Amino acid sequence: MHDLAQLEPIARDLPQTKRGHERCFALLLSANELFVKNGYEAVSLDDIVNHAGGGSKASIYKYFGNKEGLFKAICDYRREQFYKDISLACMSEPEELRSYLIRILSNFLKHIIQPKNIAFIRLVLNQTQKDSTLALYIHENGAKMIQMTIAKALAKAHEDGDLNCPHPNNSAMLYFGILRDYEWRIILGVDLVINEQEAINHIEYCVDRFLDGHQKP
Repeated sequence: MHDLAQLEPIARDLPQTKRGHERCFALLLSANELFVKNGYEAVSLDDIVNHAGGGSKASIYKYFGNKEGLFKAICDYRREQFYKDISLACMSEPEELRSYLIRILSNFLKHIIQPKNIAFIRLVLNQTQKDSTLALYIHENGAKMIQMTIAKALAKAHEDGDLNCPHPNNSAMLYFGILRDYEWRIILGVDLVINEQEAINHIEYCVDRFLDGHQKP
């Protein structure tokens, strides 16, 4: 059973009962599975209802507005799960910035190379090519939010005198560029066989160079 609070930023009309909550999640997860498997355009609301084994199209309209709203809700849900998977918001007080930056990239890479996540990334890219409003929404509530979280950590390190980082947003963009080659290989469908130790070595090396470039003069 998912926590009811998980639906607060996702469903437009938050279900008030356990049954309504379960129905809402069943529709969300069924739509996610069908969209990834068959493509957004090929899936109807009836397909989603039938696959979920309950609910109705009226439930989709109530909880998500329409098919487009349901797709956005899936993106929101997966973003929240992604945050948890990579522990993005969790930087314990005694943790060194270097360890934090390495951990985030390591978890990020482990996440994006999973086949189910690769398939969803490609689905999103396909849809955003057709809908500029959706593209902006995904960027503002996904990539930009992740970048801002790292920028805040870098800004704090600058304020504490640990780094020379007067432009944390630019530095956060540079930081995520460490994994850009992996991301492009995923997007382009290039075979991606990851040697875990080599990946860790790459991340550690690049984070060290990143921090070297932000040392106080």
